[in-house]
Amino acid sequence: MRNAENRRIVLASRPEGAPRLDNFRLETGSIPIPGPGQVLVRNRFLGVEPAMRGWISAAKGYSEPVPLGGVMRGFAVGEIAASNNPDYQAGETVTGLFGWQEWAAVDPPAILRRVTETDLPVSTALGVLGVNGMTAYVGLLDIGQPKPGETVVVSTAAGAVGSAAGQIAKIKGCRAVGVAGGPAKCHQCLTEFGYDAAIDYKAVADIGAALRQACPDGIDVYFDNVGGPILDAVLEQINLGARIAICGTISATIGEGQLAPRPNRQLLIARAKMQGFLVLDHFGRFPTGLAELAQWIREGRLTYREDIIDGIERAPEGLMRVLAGANMGKQLIRLAD
Repeated sequence: MRNAENRRIVLASRPEGAPRLDNFRLETGSIPIPGPGQVLVRNRFLGVEPAMRGWISAAKGYSEPVPLGGVMRGFAVGEIAASNNPDYQAGETVTGLFGWQEWAAVDPPAILRRVTETDLPVSTALGVLGVNGMTAYVGLLDIGQPKPGETVVVSTAAGAVGSAAGQIAKIKGCRAVGVAGGPAKCHQCLTEFGYDAAIDYKAVADIGAALRQACPDGIDVYFDNVGGPILDAVLEQINLGARIAICGTISATIGEGQLAPRPNRQLLIARAKMQGFLVLDHFGRFPTGLAELAQWIREGRLTYREDIIDGIERAPEGLMRVLAGANMGKQLIRLAD
């Protein structure tokens, strides 16, 4: 093992505007030696998240920017190859913030959890049984608090988070309406993820009119992944006591000046609640949530789609696909054995 190499993707430069392939660089080095209390993880899959756009920006966010020349921050799943920590044993499968690299020597706080769902693909630990599934679970159930018979609208409805949120809404007895970009993703919403209606925001001239048609009884819960005009249109149609969970703002341009937040009058009229959240603030919900998500998968009530490309050198390409909306399912990078 010590004669092997460790390939990693580092941040070569900060993007000006949208990220580009040349903002990243592939480097090769030695496999790291775990220090006191650390474990050495051999990564099997790397995750790609829309939030990475913010992680590499110099603009202020909820976490420190990835440093120039540093390994790209990212979730991964793999096996412990060596351990200097009595709480972790070689051979265990773990997932956490191990970065875009083939091998990672990490301290225990970087480990999100042990992966124990041996009857399900290990890749699900980065998607439906990872931060994406738990984001949908916490955002919809804890923030959105859906009740049977209510109407739930989800943006980026075919994505890794949105598809889970829509299906959880159906499990809880709601009418689910998805907003997605393109006919293929809308087809996915209807045929794979069980939405009652799907709106192609790229094809409609008036998103407000499309929402009124799809939600004749108004909107009770909105799971927002985008912000912008879609959020504006939803707020005009919320019902009394509506709940809006702010998960993402992908429509915003990071680092550029934006108008200051201003309350929409409909929030007052409807006495609605709009709340932003980060799933990493809700670790206490993970044991219950992951167990329930896994059981729904086993029962056939929750399905998922993965979009897998091979080779660590293609990880930046995976991010470009996600930011362009070209991926069909959770974007993953599979590493060679």
